[in-house]
Amino acid sequence: MRSVDNKSRRAFMGSVAAAALLLGSGPGRALEKSARGRWPMIAPPRSPRISHVIDQLGRRRDDAYSWMKFIPPVGERSRTNLPRPVAKMLADENAYADAMLEPTKAVQAELVRAMLARSAGAVAAPALEKDGWTYASAIPEGQAHARYIRHKEGEKPELLVDESARAAGQPYFRSTGHQPSPDHRYFAWAEDVIGNDRHRICVRDNRSGAVRTIVEQDAYGYGGLVFAPSSRWLFWIWRDARNRPTRLYRTAVDGTTTSLVYEEKDPAIFMQVKRTAADGFVALTLAGPETAEVRLLSATDETAAPAVVWPRKVGVRYEIDEWNGELVTLTDADAAFDMALLRLDRADFRTLGTLVPHRAGTPILQLVPFGAALVRLERADGLHRLVILRPDGSEQVIAFDDPAYAIELPAEQSYTARTVTIVHQSPKSPRRWIRVDLANGTQTVIQQQTVANFDPDDYVVERLFAPAPDGEMVPITLLSRRGAPRDGKAPLLQYGYGSYGVPSDPEFSVPALALVDRGWRYAIAHVRGGSEKGRRWFLGGRKFTKRNSFTDFIACAQHLAAEGYTEKGKVVAYGLSAGGLLVGASMNIAPTLWGGVIAQVPFVDMLNTMSDGAHPLVPLFRPDWGDPLADPKAYDYIASISPYENVGAAAYPPLLCTAGLKDDRVAYWEPAKLVAEVRRRSTSGNPALLHTDMDSGHQGSADIASEYRQKALFWAFAMRCV
Repeated sequence: MRSVDNKSRRAFMGSVAAAALLLGSGPGRALEKSARGRWPMIAPPRSPRISHVIDQLGRRRDDAYSWMKFIPPVGERSRTNLPRPVAKMLADENAYADAMLEPTKAVQAELVRAMLARSAGAVAAPALEKDGWTYASAIPEGQAHARYIRHKEGEKPELLVDESARAAGQPYFRSTGHQPSPDHRYFAWAEDVIGNDRHRICVRDNRSGAVRTIVEQDAYGYGGLVFAPSSRWLFWIWRDARNRPTRLYRTAVDGTTTSLVYEEKDPAIFMQVKRTAADGFVALTLAGPETAEVRLLSATDETAAPAVVWPRKVGVRYEIDEWNGELVTLTDADAAFDMALLRLDRADFRTLGTLVPHRAGTPILQLVPFGAALVRLERADGLHRLVILRPDGSEQVIAFDDPAYAIELPAEQSYTARTVTIVHQSPKSPRRWIRVDLANGTQTVIQQQTVANFDPDDYVVERLFAPAPDGEMVPITLLSRRGAPRDGKAPLLQYGYGSYGVPSDPEFSVPALALVDRGWRYAIAHVRGGSEKGRRWFLGGRKFTKRNSFTDFIACAQHLAAEGYTEKGKVVAYGLSAGGLLVGASMNIAPTLWGGVIAQVPFVDMLNTMSDGAHPLVPLFRPDWGDPLADPKAYDYIASISPYENVGAAAYPPLLCTAGLKDDRVAYWEPAKLVAEVRRRSTSGNPALLHTDMDSGHQGSADIASEYRQKALFWAFAMRCV
């Protein structure tokens, strides 16, 4: 996207304001007959189209809604610094969405009550047991945020963090990275009170109870902070002005000294930091979609320069941990596309041998080493399983009989433990924390998610397969009420993501139950672009094969209708972020298949965003989408699938898009442009709605009530659609 200087921007925005006055952009009250009488008769806002011709690689396009984009010269977007036309557009869209959804308020309230009634007093199981300490978190009944505690057997629990108190008075609150220091003297976490994913880092001294903010701002919280093995330092990652994690710092736990450890210059590289399992190293992982490099800091010299294990090489990804006195690496080197597990010398990083060879179609997802065994999470036939590898070479597989389920393998478990804690869940089975004995595989349930007014026997989970146009079989996880007839009459909500190799695992969801309890079915479409069937499943829906994700998603809906689980026109599509690309493109390809479309913070202005080299994520994800600034083939392919670029004259279903004003991953103008274009081109009379949260970023505030209110809004919209 072209940039303009401040003077040009002022002149340009002035022309936008004039056009808005001439064309009219506020919601009015008299007007077109609503589609099938389902919606209030309210005139939608009409955003002006102002020609903005872009010449690129010998191609020309006119982005007539480019005026919606606003990036402040300094600082972040806020209610107070928006240009007047943009502020008016967002206010008008919010007012229109609120008015159109007003008749659903009672249903929304009922849904929230039903969700909260099942979730009251939900408690998380112990997150960590180490050296006699048990660390746990819980959301007290009637509160929205967690309390973090620790205790020793027979002693009174000690409160570490009361997040409801810390969130009080803040318009936004989300925290991450909670962890004790290895010596248990300190407890650290990162928190965002702005909504822009830029965190401050707090450390509690467990002796005095004092809480100190040792990093005031601009930290990266997601895998971006860790204590040194000595507990004397906190290593943390800094985000630059474009919100890219680019520097690793070392700060004393008392906050008195800070030193730069490493700075990454390549904008296509992402950073994460951790301690290895036996506390032998601090590991800085530098990775992109097709490359990786790990730098290690030894516990014997925490202030030394980090040493490179393998220099980065395009086409080779790897990660490092330690086990049984050696380093171990999970890598795709030598064509091991679903990963192999190798042993390395801890001093000079030489390869010593293979622990687990590459097995096509059985991807290794995660490692958690213990002194007694090396535990790995992998997929077989698309479903999770746990494998315990012991030092003598023997293995034991832990799997479950559910048609569809998910296993989590929490990190940071004690290396000296004789058991591994896992989390099992399915769409009809709440989360269960299970201890698995590393010597014999014996399982013990130690905690279960509290769900009131719930009987799992009232529900049925099925694993189905939809034939894609090219013959691939696309997995579907389906949740229904037991006894629900397959007569084609039930409405169905279909969720999908299908990007970056991120799977859509069949997890337990209180909001999904609330929808199914009202006569709906809930489906997860495991389309290509995810990794449910290994890396080849990811590559089959990436870059120049991305269209497969959309045709897979459509095939899933068609299959569910053909099998009598629903019917065409009663399927509401739901996607989040890159899943918004999935549902937006599927809507363009088959507009009459869907009863409605819900796109949450959706990536839908694909061509313009991937042409913006200043965007914080564009350099990182060019391998996934292509580079329309340098590659004509990539330009043409993206132009052919981008939802915004491909809206046509068609009978579009009702569309609900959401956005966050402070979102720098998928900015508000992406859904705003799509909504304006659908509204302009649609022949159905169905509404296209945009609702922007003026206080949040890519994620909403992290409390259960906020999450349930949003899901209730989505479900009530879906119910209105069909």
